[in-house]
Amino acid sequence: MPLPPPQVFFLPVGDGQRLCVYHPAQGPVPRGRVLYLPPFAEEMNASRRMAAATARAMAAEGWAVLQIDLLGCGDSSGVLEDATWKAWVQDGVAGAQWLGQQAQGPLWLWGLRTGALLAGHVAEQLPEPPNLLLWQGAANGQTLLQPWLRLATVAQMMGQATGQRSAAQRLAEGETVHLGGYPVTPALAEGLGRAHLRPPAQGPAGRLAWLEVGDAPTPASTRAVQPFVAAGWQVHTQAVPGTPFWQVVTGELAPALIEASLQALREGPAC
Repeated sequence: MPLPPPQVFFLPVGDGQRLCVYHPAQGPVPRGRVLYLPPFAEEMNASRRMAAATARAMAAEGWAVLQIDLLGCGDSSGVLEDATWKAWVQDGVAGAQWLGQQAQGPLWLWGLRTGALLAGHVAEQLPEPPNLLLWQGAANGQTLLQPWLRLATVAQMMGQATGQRSAAQRLAEGETVHLGGYPVTPALAEGLGRAHLRPPAQGPAGRLAWLEVGDAPTPASTRAVQPFVAAGWQVHTQAVPGTPFWQVVTGELAPALIEASLQALREGPAC
């Protein structure tokens, strides 16, 4: 049976709209729902091919999958200067609500890098307990923000005389700075920097699949999942071979990561 074609549409959120791609599940009854939350800045563009390939593979196995561009990103309304962490969380909630109107079954929030951290915050706002499929996650937003700040400061020093204020200092003083070529406001940087990954305070424990490209899960990953273990979640961590596709603009794929993700969905509890 051929896979149903994806549906591209704009989802109204607040006074704007978010570009969405919906991959209907193959088969008469979906096995569940998956909401994809993308990473930040150029990592989002670099990972689009990988995300699309994974979404299609999930749909082929019977999962209804929604990909969403957040406020000020991709083809969604607004500009990045409009974005805040709170607004992105609201986008994720809106996507989950729409997906719940299309299909039933267990809900998975699937996020890459910043999207993985965002998934944890979206989970806290949902009335139903989701499972989490996190790629290259981090325990907090500061871990994800710091490399961008360092790159911006180095670029600034190479282009100007020494003694200039760092990117972090400029943000702290209320300026918008360009990180990886993208304008980031103090409000967005503050929200991301304060974000922490943690299990939702209410609702039954779900399943967390923490996947990363590499030889083995890092010590930081092991620490990041400990709050979920302590809260009674079923936690699976795994490292798989592959290229860090979110850093490569040529649209690389990581087939082992796709297969590990499908296996996580197959083994997930029906919560």
